[in-house]
Amino acid sequence: MGHHLTAQMIGGILVGYFALLLLISYFTGRKTDNATFFLGGRSSPWVLVAFGMVGATLSGVTFISIPGVVGAGGVNQGFSYMQMVMGYVLGYVLIAEVLMPLYYRLNLTSIYGLLLQRMGWEAYKTGAAYFLLSRTIGAAFRLYLVAIVLQKFVMDAMGIPFQITVMVTILLIWVYTFRAGIKTIVYTDTLQTLSMLTAVILTIFAIGSALDESVFEMVSRVSSGKYGQLFFFDHMWSDPNFFGKQVLSGALITIVMTGMDQDMMQKNLSCRNIGEAKKNMYSFTVILVGANLLFLFLGALMYEFATEQQISVPTETDLFYPMMALEYLPLSVGVLFVLGLIAAAYSSADSALTSLTTSFCVDFLGFERQERPQGVERRWRIYTHIAFSVLLFLIIVIFHALNNDAVINQLFKAAGYTYGPILGLFLFSMTVRQPLNGWPVVAICLFAPVFSLIFDYYSSSLLGGLNLGFLILAVNGSLTFLGLYLLRLWKKR
Repeated sequence: MGHHLTAQMIGGILVGYFALLLLISYFTGRKTDNATFFLGGRSSPWVLVAFGMVGATLSGVTFISIPGVVGAGGVNQGFSYMQMVMGYVLGYVLIAEVLMPLYYRLNLTSIYGLLLQRMGWEAYKTGAAYFLLSRTIGAAFRLYLVAIVLQKFVMDAMGIPFQITVMVTILLIWVYTFRAGIKTIVYTDTLQTLSMLTAVILTIFAIGSALDESVFEMVSRVSSGKYGQLFFFDHMWSDPNFFGKQVLSGALITIVMTGMDQDMMQKNLSCRNIGEAKKNMYSFTVILVGANLLFLFLGALMYEFATEQQISVPTETDLFYPMMALEYLPLSVGVLFVLGLIAAAYSSADSALTSLTTSFCVDFLGFERQERPQGVERRWRIYTHIAFSVLLFLIIVIFHALNNDAVINQLFKAAGYTYGPILGLFLFSMTVRQPLNGWPVVAICLFAPVFSLIFDYYSSSLLGGLNLGFLILAVNGSLTFLGLYLLRLWKKR
């Protein structure tokens, strides 16, 4: 049995960690302006960007969910998630070689400026609006999941209400990002990624010590055990873990949710030039593959350990890793788990808050397009930053009040449909390059996700048991592209 962390110890960990974040913010936030907030003055060290992006990509969902699903059966069982990671690699190569050179050549701050230059105002505003909707709900969902775990295992014991936990969390994010934005996040994300990976590695060694096994013995146990299967070919496209489906889904998710997402691309655009941005992307890809392997290895090892020690696995597998770290392993593992959990929450939420502020200021308030006094723009940026902080808090509180995981998961899934129109808009702007104005552009982008949602619901019966899963993103984007292309033909006639 592990030694339980006391409320005083956890409080000390939280205070120390946040003090370090604020110290980083102090040194990075001196002599800053809007250009620094948005793109870090285009002087971010690519090595730090690459390492820090790992934490933002993994997020709290990966930190607590991926180890738990390894032995749960169903989607992503065993090491099948690595098939999706292989798709990620393909997606990152396309981003590095196609999208990033385009963004740098056009000297973009908001990547949705591409739609303005290639298509027109309606496409530009629609793409940016879909990003704001998707990222707001997505960031709130991820922060909510981590807040629930933190509340259950930490804050309840200290008598702190859930609303206070969330409010203080978002307030601290605002405090350390409101001055320097992306410049601060490049450094804080590096710290947060290090905290997450250290927690995972130490947990692996702690379980190895409890099993009295070396690293090689643990690898042998996992690879030969029932949780070590990597490739799934048996049931073809009807299997959610089928190799082809996972790889294709991973590539699509990466291209859209990284390459066409202001949150993820803003860090890349803060590098000095396209050469360093490419180095960042390829280094990040290698680190990310290794990090995902660590998470899956930890998950398989936890199930092996639970079987040997006759530990009951919780029905809600998201709680499996927290339970092991805080109740069954040494105190040092619990300390680092708390740090890793906080880091996981903050690494995705802080960059999301900054990117939402950037997109709204540039895409909707007209920063960079209209001449205003610098002091006025700075005040507007701060007000926008505060507004999105409050919005995230309200959404998380609503999620908690719903108290229905099925409903919340469906809301998160529905928000994912908004990436389809973004995919269609970007593909159209990069291939056809035809200005399209007016309400039909908006109507097409509204219709495509609604039709995709309906089609996805009935796809299993319509397609003989085929479950599209993340491939619905391709359907969504294709419908948007087709609608825009038909509109172009109609306008030409």
